[in-house]
Amino acid sequence: MAIRIDGPGRTGGIQGTGTTRRTEGTGATFRLPEQEQASRSAVAGGPIGATDVASLLALQSIPSQDPREKKRKAVRRGLDILDVLEGVRLDLLGGGVSPDRLERLVGLMGGREPTGDERLDALVADIDLRARVELAKLGRFPD
Repeated sequence: MAIRIDGPGRTGGIQGTGTTRRTEGTGATFRLPEQEQASRSAVAGGPIGATDVASLLALQSIPSQDPREKKRKAVRRGLDILDVLEGVRLDLLGGGVSPDRLERLVGLMGGREPTGDERLDALVADIDLRARVELAKLGRFPD
């Protein structure tokens, strides 16, 4: 393959000879830069550095603004609260409430966002207050 140069900044057409000859003795071959770039990108990368992992963790800690994600989290949290409340109900039927279960309930209630439904928000606040009162009776005061 030969390239004819007509002058500064101008190149002629590419003229191919049809056959490729290889010189013997050196074993070296000529490669175009595009071929080298393609072969380098095919090589697997090395291990991920600590800064890359830290960046990924930082991205995961950013709260999602996606409304669907917020709803999924709220539903998951609500189901967790219902599970703990069911455990409290069973404890009451058994004669006593587990302090650990009450602390879990208070932990789930903390940091909640208003739902927009006044009755539901009032009910959740009452449950949280009652769990805190029961814990205070046992000498435990959660944050």
